[in-house]
Amino acid sequence: MKPTPAILLLSSLFLSLSSTISDAEIFPGATLSALIPTQFWSSPDNTFALRFITDKTTSFVAITYNNIIIWKAGGATSNGGAADPTASLQFLQDGNLRVVNGSTGSVVWQSGTAGRGVSSASLENSGNFILKNGNVSVWSSFDNPSDTILPSQNFTFNNTLRSGLYDFRLLNNGTLTLRWNSTIVYWNSGLNSSVATNLSSPSIGLQPIGTLSLFDSTISVPVDIVYSSDYGTSDVFRFVKLDSDGNLRIYSSTGGSGTQYVRWAAVSDQCQIFGYCGDLGVCSYKNLNPVCGCPSRNFDLVDPKDGRKGCKRKVELENCAGTETMLQLNNTKFLTYPPELSSQIFSAGLSGCMGNCLASGACIASTLLADGTGTCYQKMPGFVSGYQSPALPSSSFVKVCPPVLNNPPDSSGKGSKLHAWIVAVVVIGTILGLVMVEGGLWCWCFRNSPKLGAMSSQYALLEYASGAPVQFSYKELQRATKGFKEQLGAGGFGAVYKGILANRSVAAVKQLEGIEQGEKQFRMEVATISSTHHLNLVRLIGFCSEGRHRLLVYEFMKNGSLDNFVFKREDQSEIVSGRRNYEVSRETNSKMFSLWAYEEFEKSNTGAIVDKRLSSHEVDMEQVIRAIQVSFWCIQEQPSLRPMMGKVVQMLEGIVEIEKPPAPKAATEGPLSRAIANLSSGGSALSISAASEPARSLSSSFQTAGISSYLQAEDVNKLSSSSYQPRRIKSYRQTSALLKQEQQVQFAGSIS
Repeated sequence: MKPTPAILLLSSLFLSLSSTISDAEIFPGATLSALIPTQFWSSPDNTFALRFITDKTTSFVAITYNNIIIWKAGGATSNGGAADPTASLQFLQDGNLRVVNGSTGSVVWQSGTAGRGVSSASLENSGNFILKNGNVSVWSSFDNPSDTILPSQNFTFNNTLRSGLYDFRLLNNGTLTLRWNSTIVYWNSGLNSSVATNLSSPSIGLQPIGTLSLFDSTISVPVDIVYSSDYGTSDVFRFVKLDSDGNLRIYSSTGGSGTQYVRWAAVSDQCQIFGYCGDLGVCSYKNLNPVCGCPSRNFDLVDPKDGRKGCKRKVELENCAGTETMLQLNNTKFLTYPPELSSQIFSAGLSGCMGNCLASGACIASTLLADGTGTCYQKMPGFVSGYQSPALPSSSFVKVCPPVLNNPPDSSGKGSKLHAWIVAVVVIGTILGLVMVEGGLWCWCFRNSPKLGAMSSQYALLEYASGAPVQFSYKELQRATKGFKEQLGAGGFGAVYKGILANRSVAAVKQLEGIEQGEKQFRMEVATISSTHHLNLVRLIGFCSEGRHRLLVYEFMKNGSLDNFVFKREDQSEIVSGRRNYEVSRETNSKMFSLWAYEEFEKSNTGAIVDKRLSSHEVDMEQVIRAIQVSFWCIQEQPSLRPMMGKVVQMLEGIVEIEKPPAPKAATEGPLSRAIANLSSGGSALSISAASEPARSLSSSFQTAGISSYLQAEDVNKLSSSSYQPRRIKSYRQTSALLKQEQQVQFAGSIS
């Protein structure tokens, strides 16, 4: 007699209820049922659980951390391990673990461990689910990942993360790659030249401090290849995940909340991920979010409810053979990644790129990369992935059946409101245009009138003689440097050019880049810097603040810069802490040094912060405490909280009272490259010179105080060799005095 469904259901419930829910060891014969969502197998510390996740139509077996899915049974398969709502997970007596559909009895997924002596299973506190023969691992979820890498998980070049059509792999040369459909490589990240290329068996692992590191027997120390934005923060659960949108991300979750935050993403521009919007779909942005659409009204969405499934032609090309035409898409490109056939790449202009595709029976689309190379890519039937943005100079073409039906312009409001907005812009633009024309005519007359020009030149010379900073126009400095022709040097924030001023004096003109400072604040900073004078310091003659142009004019010193005489010396400065802000060690309880130092400061344990090498020097602890307080102000996350250089000097000199600084925060959200750059530079606001000969670290000490090195030591020939006299700094009063002087040497503390 064939058992009825009711008997099968009761049997399944009985087996499920009799299985161990939270014991460390799970034995053959145990089962879990999708019909009992409250049943699970947990880790000894109850952090992780193996359970069914169900909805109305499907279910799948997953390992979760506070309801965050970190592994799925069959997650790397084509159907993602999806089973029906009555499925069960069965740990068979032969040692095989499998997921079986309740309605059909078909196997959805299995471990393939039958006959291998499996005697038990366990879910470890690390989140690793293991099938064991005694104490020997036969199969584990860590060795068979789905889409996630956990801390302590060893991900080797033999492993693969999969999510839909996307996969993530580690190549045997240490390169990280993201692929679409196992063919198109749309992102990769290789190792730098400092790492040996002949790796034997590379693997990557997520470190507890928030770095993704590379391991290999040929390298003695793991190589950090990715930093999360909350790097160094303790008590955080992090994991690496390949999401269904094809992007690889590092997530973190705190306090067992189950809320996850993105801390790093491999691809910063989501629309650059191949296939994100499906075949013939076009990715664009709306309110900073990627959205998918079709090239024109000649196409329909494959699934109106899901734009990511791509588009289809309303009329197929074979139905209009011989009459096809080309739809032109401005500011659009069709993504092109390896492997790309050489026969599909050629040089052509706009009409040639369009015409060649129209004439070719195999070509269905083409893209002209307006990047100066004249490269045109032809696209063949198979898969075409588009990206549209006003910032893209590319033009693309799609073959369609006539007539061409362009997409309507995007209108998100009422027509009357739009028209009123346009009118307002036109009126304001006209007024501003008239003002600019009038101002331009006045300036032209002023510059070209011999009488007025002479007055301007005399006024500038009077300013120069008086020691006040001279305000130059951009045109004057352009003329003085002969169009910025003779470059003296270049630093991280611009280049320095040699120029000859109206009074025939030679000057060094620094052209600043990346300045986002207000006009008033910039002028105040220039005034502060120009008021500092010293025999050994180059003089600030003047400046230019005109539109987006920011330039500084310094005296020209032919004998070279200060760093040629200071930085070649073997003796190094001694600093308060002797450590970097991002340093993490046992001594700091595995916290970033700045966070740990603040905790010690709160406990009045400043002795723990001070560099042990200072014990051999006579140090005024009152001055050290003052320096530490200033340091914490200088590393505040919000730029508005960081003190200006003038106030820093006043605080160090004891002229103004130092308020209690707020606690520093962990690394902020932002481009990872910035965090790594800060880390590699070794810049630390806690690295304030206390006793040195000479004082080399002064300029780098306050870079985190919102003070960027716009003028670096190597940029300008600042100092003649005969004028440099090294000397020991005996007190912080002398230190702060030198800080005042050094503002003019490197302008680091003046205009950030």
